[in-house]
Amino acid sequence: MKYFLHDTNAFDDEKITELYMNFGYEGLGLFYTLLEKIAKQEKPIKTSVLKSQLNIGKRLNKCWNFMESLDIISSSNGETFNKQLLNFSEKYQIKKEKTRNKVSEWRENQADTKTVTSYVSIRNASKVKESKVKESKVNKYSREREILKEVYNLFNPKYFDTESKKINWLEEIRKLLEMDNEIHSEIVNVIKFGRTDDFWKSNFLSISALRSKNKSGVSKYDSIKANMESQKPKRIKESDYD
Repeated sequence: MKYFLHDTNAFDDEKITELYMNFGYEGLGLFYTLLEKIAKQEKPIKTSVLKSQLNIGKRLNKCWNFMESLDIISSSNGETFNKQLLNFSEKYQIKKEKTRNKVSEWRENQADTKTVTSYVSIRNASKVKESKVKESKVNKYSREREILKEVYNLFNPKYFDTESKKINWLEEIRKLLEMDNEIHSEIVNVIKFGRTDDFWKSNFLSISALRSKNKSGVSKYDSIKANMESQKPKRIKESDYD
């Protein structure tokens, strides 16, 4: 990715202000340098490699841990990422792919107009239209289908045995990606945990209910994720020894 969106009022953000109050321009510099690194690779980067590249010492490591506590950067499975940036990267790739397809389609149409024998029979017009509709539905959920492909075997088939049920599942995943800014790997990890945990496997039977909320307003997805995070080994910080 050659660029990423940066709002001109980013400094007014509460979390960015907290970072500045605690670590000044040094903290802001580290944060935006991290974003540039992640944007360049367009995927999570190994935390150890990233810290080595940026020469993270004792003071900067405190800043790093502080940014993780603010949730403006995240680390999982030995990799560091920014949720909003990765979500933008996925949308950027989709937009780029759509543009490429449109250009390719336009070129094909231009070639067809030069060929006298190239035409579509009026009798087949409805079939062509139907085919395009089906193709658009498949392309619409390309990212969501990739996620579903990794976890569907964990569920009882009766919960997605019709096309409408599958669409409901795909829609729920789409909302996690686009509305909740969750990333592909995190969604897969949460679903896998939910379907293998002793408590959740009998209380989480369908992806279509992932974003449903309890009386406290907490979604099932967030509850499973919090439970998963609580069972991870506690990471020892260098600041604990100061």
